[in-house]
Amino acid sequence: MTPQPAPPRTPIRRADRARQVADVLRQQIHAETFAHTLPSEGELAAEFAVSRNTVRDALALLKDEGLIERAPKVGTHVAQRKYEHGLDALRGLKETLRGHGEVRNEVRVATWVTPPPAVACRLDLNPGEQAVYIERLRYLADLPLSLDLTYLAPDIGSQVITRELETNDVFALIEEIGGGALGSADLVLEAITADPHSAAALQMPEGGALLLLERLTRLEDGRPVDLEYIRLRGDRITMRGSLVRPAESSDWRLI
Repeated sequence: MTPQPAPPRTPIRRADRARQVADVLRQQIHAETFAHTLPSEGELAAEFAVSRNTVRDALALLKDEGLIERAPKVGTHVAQRKYEHGLDALRGLKETLRGHGEVRNEVRVATWVTPPPAVACRLDLNPGEQAVYIERLRYLADLPLSLDLTYLAPDIGSQVITRELETNDVFALIEEIGGGALGSADLVLEAITADPHSAAALQMPEGGALLLLERLTRLEDGRPVDLEYIRLRGDRITMRGSLVRPAESSDWRLI
């Protein structure tokens, strides 16, 4: 059988190459590969085997994201790095950002509510049974990072709202009250845009990028006790985790 010639390759456009370069540089910025100053345009062009115009386009993307600053005769400098939030361990924000500064909470609401039926169902509550609702704006020093909406099972929540909510993670309070560690959580992470209320609270532009983390947390015995809707600033937080491929998915013959 005569081998068939390979189909012609579509040339990679400059805009596509710029995104490829930006993706690598973004990761290097977060990993602190560059202490402060990025390599010159010429050095980056040689490293990525692209034109200097492509490098300029890539740097423009990162500048628009607020990650770098550029100035003539000064060069390109890191403007800010995002804080990492792990996806492979069950931790509160204060635990996650330990070592970066003090996390404090502005408690906007802490009250009893009759939750929506869908929330009651997920917390295994009876129809009409009340839950504790807490809304917190969470800061790292003076930087607002997340807006957290939390529904708690009544037996746990009734004690949580009597504790020091301004300086503690809810997870730590639940474990203190229950006398044992939390068990597991189901989570969903998606990108959304900031509504006017969230944008004002988080001091960011309306329509800006938010990460919405929906998390249902259970005790060690499997009972759901904590349902959260957490809005995280997409310009300040990056999600990171380690995944293992399950054995039943690793058979190439399934392709």
